[in-house]
Amino acid sequence: MSWIEALILGIIQGLTEFLPVSSSGHLEIGSVLLDAQSSDNLLFAVTVHLATALATIAVFKNDIVELLRDIFRFEWNESTQFAAKIILSMIPVFVVAVFFKDQIEALFIGNLALVGSMLLITGGLLLFAHYKNDGTKSVGFVGAIIIGIAQAFAVLPGISRSGSTIATALILGVERSKAARFSFLMVLIPILGASLLEILDYTENSAAHAISSSSLIIGFLAAFISGFIACKWMIKIVKNGKLTYFAIYCFIVGIIAIIAA
Repeated sequence: MSWIEALILGIIQGLTEFLPVSSSGHLEIGSVLLDAQSSDNLLFAVTVHLATALATIAVFKNDIVELLRDIFRFEWNESTQFAAKIILSMIPVFVVAVFFKDQIEALFIGNLALVGSMLLITGGLLLFAHYKNDGTKSVGFVGAIIIGIAQAFAVLPGISRSGSTIATALILGVERSKAARFSFLMVLIPILGASLLEILDYTENSAAHAISSSSLIIGFLAAFISGFIACKWMIKIVKNGKLTYFAIYCFIVGIIAIIAA
């Protein structure tokens, strides 16, 4: 993978991680179009996912500091309840990562038909959420599990993590800004953990990998900067209820991907 390919794919990841159009699906499409496929696609994907996780921390730094401060008061307050819901939401994706890791990795092979089909599902979910009446609730404990299940399905390339979790929260009647906040914060620990494990494996077996460190660094920086911008933009989009545009986009790209396959 050249540095220019890493730059393009990093920007794609940063923009699509937060916009509800599936970052993994677009990375697969981008890899096929750029002919940048290799056995290290998953490593690159994890690296740029780490960058967007750090971009999330940068955007929500005040919320995170407040949460940590309240948690270490060791009281059952609003922040500790929120943290407990985040932990609950991580259980489904943890189960999938532990028991289906090999099957997940096998999906990242540039299968445009699969990506296109999953994008159609993402578009349908966004469209359904758009016509749901605006909710006023916060995320509950049962809701956290349900949203976590939606996140687990988003390991499939073409299913948008932000799109599926935000749409699920809206369908459950969660208020729009709270749905976006929970969606973006719930992914931090799973992504950071998976990224650090994958990068550790890379450093221990670097001789076995063809992708260069410079490509990883360029992709990381591109994903972080574009992700920071996209995260702020997406918060405004969810509040304004403009998800239909992304549903249409997913339908168009999904159909093109299936035809191209």
